[in-house]
Amino acid sequence: MPEACAELSDPRKEIVDHLSALRAFALSLTGNRAQADDLVQDTVVKAWQNIDKFKAGTNLRAWLFTIQRNHFYSQLRKARREVQDSDGEMVATLSEKPAHDGRLAMNDFQRAFAKLTAEQREALVLVGASGFSYEDAAKMCGVKTGTIKSRVNRARKDLVAQMQLDQGEALELTDKSTMAVINSRISPQKGVV
Repeated sequence: MPEACAELSDPRKEIVDHLSALRAFALSLTGNRAQADDLVQDTVVKAWQNIDKFKAGTNLRAWLFTIQRNHFYSQLRKARREVQDSDGEMVATLSEKPAHDGRLAMNDFQRAFAKLTAEQREALVLVGASGFSYEDAAKMCGVKTGTIKSRVNRARKDLVAQMQLDQGEALELTDKSTMAVINSRISPQKGVV
């Protein structure tokens, strides 16, 4: 007999008793029968998943209505942030670069960079990645400015050839230093952009 009493007080079984009230409340919130049915279903699922949070002896109907109301307003806020695109025109214009492309290109760059001479790597790091002017890099290396310019130029050409990039093709990586090495240009003020 005690088991039968425990089963009668199981809130999961009582949820069924409140379905019509939940549906009426959902209809008043949504104004649409199909949306109301979806809202009731979502409410029951959430209540079932969180039944351990319900305190026995409290008002189950109020708890269910609170879940339903909160879920409705959460969905409403979410819908305001979404763009209506029923014909798919907006989606057709969107694209995302695969996350692995940057890693693969970076691996290719690292292999090509390792094949450069030590002087070329040094010149590229100083001028391209670190942002030093040709003059400053030349002083640091103890060579003439023209030598640094030559090393940087040859190193860039070697990288482009090794990575099989077309003339003017941009290498898209997530690493800013690598991009600076490959794409830096002479700036009248600092020497490098």
